[in-house]
Amino acid sequence: MKKKLAWILFLVVAAFSFTTTSNAQENPTILVLGDSLSAGYNIDVEQGWVELLNQKLKQEGYPHTVINGSISGDTTTQGLLRLPTLLKQHAPEVVIIELGGNDALRGTSPTAIKRNLGKLIDTSKRSGAEVLLLGIQIPPNYGQRYAQAFFDNYAQLANEKKVKLVPFFLEKVGGNDQLMQEDGIHPNAKAQPFLLENVYTSLKNIL
Repeated sequence: MKKKLAWILFLVVAAFSFTTTSNAQENPTILVLGDSLSAGYNIDVEQGWVELLNQKLKQEGYPHTVINGSISGDTTTQGLLRLPTLLKQHAPEVVIIELGGNDALRGTSPTAIKRNLGKLIDTSKRSGAEVLLLGIQIPPNYGQRYAQAFFDNYAQLANEKKVKLVPFFLEKVGGNDQLMQEDGIHPNAKAQPFLLENVYTSLKNIL
């Protein structure tokens, strides 16, 4: 009787382990690590491009779940502090990095921003994730030399680290008053489908 019970228990545990492993394989995750541009600043979460991405992937038959690890105001330094926990918690297949803008607005040197972005990429890749880097531009009133050096960081890192790049995340949105909030910095709800479009083609190439 004891042997029979032990055998039944073994089968139950084995079945549970198989189901858990299968579910993990069937439900891969995509982690978005960003700031207010991805956190949905001043708009409903459901309207944000990250949630729109979640919906689009499901519509097109992808099994992935999108985890939004974005926090308004985040810098690359804060992202570095949060990333290890997010990677451990969600084990993402892909990490989308959308950071750097707040660093630039604070006048952080482009060299320091690039170094931190590089660490974010390296940390993500060491976890086994593919990386998609989203390029950001800042207004020229910060100085043309500074703005260009900041923007160049993204293409340089994509080349050096061999990761996919969206050259300008706010393409078709930045500078368009109809798609920006009154502060001129944050996209409004109407802009979110454009942001999704800017990301989606590159993401599909990874998936």
